[in-house]
Amino acid sequence: MVSMPAVDDLSYARRMLVLAICCMSILIVGLDITILNVALPSLQHDLHASISGAQWTIDAYTLVLAALLMLSGSTADRIGRRRTFQIGLVTFTLGSLLCSMAPTLGWLVGFRMIQAVGGSMLNPVALSIISNVFTDGRERARAIGVWGGVVGVSIALGPVLGGVLVDGIGWRAIFWLNVPIGAAAFVLAALFVPESKAAHSRRPDPVGQLLVIGALALLVYGIIGAPERGWDAPLILGCFVGAVACVAGLLAYERVRVEPLVDLRFFGSPPFSGAAGIAVAAFVALGGFLFLNTLYLQDVRGYSALRAGLCLLPMAGSMTIFGPISGRLVASRGPRPSLIGGTLAVTLAALISSVPHGDPSNARLFTGYVLIGIGLGFINAAITITAVAGMPRSQAGVAAAITSTSRQVGQSLGVAVIGSVIADHLSRIVAGPAFTDASRMSWWIISGFGLTALMLAVTTTGKWGRALAERTAQSIAAGDQQTPVPAARPR
Repeated sequence: MVSMPAVDDLSYARRMLVLAICCMSILIVGLDITILNVALPSLQHDLHASISGAQWTIDAYTLVLAALLMLSGSTADRIGRRRTFQIGLVTFTLGSLLCSMAPTLGWLVGFRMIQAVGGSMLNPVALSIISNVFTDGRERARAIGVWGGVVGVSIALGPVLGGVLVDGIGWRAIFWLNVPIGAAAFVLAALFVPESKAAHSRRPDPVGQLLVIGALALLVYGIIGAPERGWDAPLILGCFVGAVACVAGLLAYERVRVEPLVDLRFFGSPPFSGAAGIAVAAFVALGGFLFLNTLYLQDVRGYSALRAGLCLLPMAGSMTIFGPISGRLVASRGPRPSLIGGTLAVTLAALISSVPHGDPSNARLFTGYVLIGIGLGFINAAITITAVAGMPRSQAGVAAAITSTSRQVGQSLGVAVIGSVIADHLSRIVAGPAFTDASRMSWWIISGFGLTALMLAVTTTGKWGRALAERTAQSIAAGDQQTPVPAARPR
């Protein structure tokens, strides 16, 4: 194979090509977070799935993504970002093929988990590649803005493409879309993406990884299982207690470990901590919004999958337009305007849907969809840029993985919480107005998360936060330089 130039020697055209290849991978990962939403009624019918079963087809994917993103980011920094990226593409594409052939709900959930294993090697690794290829700060901000815009576009277009494929071919076709894109990205990565590694290799952290998996799995299982078993059932209470114990154990263990899976030093930076918190809250809103609207549009209004997907076009269009705008705004003005404006828009979208009584009008739905699209378009790119900017380049993979994990945790919790609220009221849902009244509680929950994100945006992005972020980054870089060689490190 012809040798490629070093990362720092790439021409502008080559850097843009690398950006395009990374965007191809994140396109399919983002699509698979939301494309399944409009297929849920059809999938429930064909596979005889309950609401909780429908929740697991989405949350099995996002949970595994959330659990493995940090491991994949640090692994890529250690063994090579392009190598990890290509392994992820192969695994994701294979998982997609298997999903399209799943005979039962259980098999589909299992194959979705295989997909997510591959996806976990794409999201943070692609961003790490971009961060290391674009070395100029302003150019990097614009590139990450484009990347964030593609993330937003993929998430927003998922329901639309899903509706077209479900109505035209069937729900299995939504997984076929990934195969040619994944194959093309694999070949292009081999030809044009330079290999890069962190100067300092981080060792695996199996204890930390198991604690992360345990905390997420127990929390989401408890939330999804509560409507059926009861919130006070011993199993459900045990799940919640176990999740808290895993988090406490993770914090205690990672604090004393030399090379932790979750580098708690990052959270000494208010903008980084705020970005992670905003990501969780904003994607709770997105996950809950999509799950709730899929059920409402198809089960209450009786729309087809295609029509339901087309109804979400205002959201998709808003995210497509405002994602790149946010990237340019962050490059020129910093992340604060995008984060505050975006979180305010998400909060207003939820309040518009929750305050009035009765069945929502088309105008009210349209306004809510536009606002949440604008909000998430602004937020998505700003979160990523805020998290990576100011961190040492050697830690780009880990920093990106933490914020990507926050997104997936939020998405999982949004589906789990809102789905459980709806399932809890299922016995009283006998008609459209009853469903609308039950869903108002869900909208209030989404409003609360939007308001939380807004408060974090206001309080963590000021001058004091930026100053503390610079000191944190300097401390991390200095600490890494003073760390002894791996063979001499104690556990």
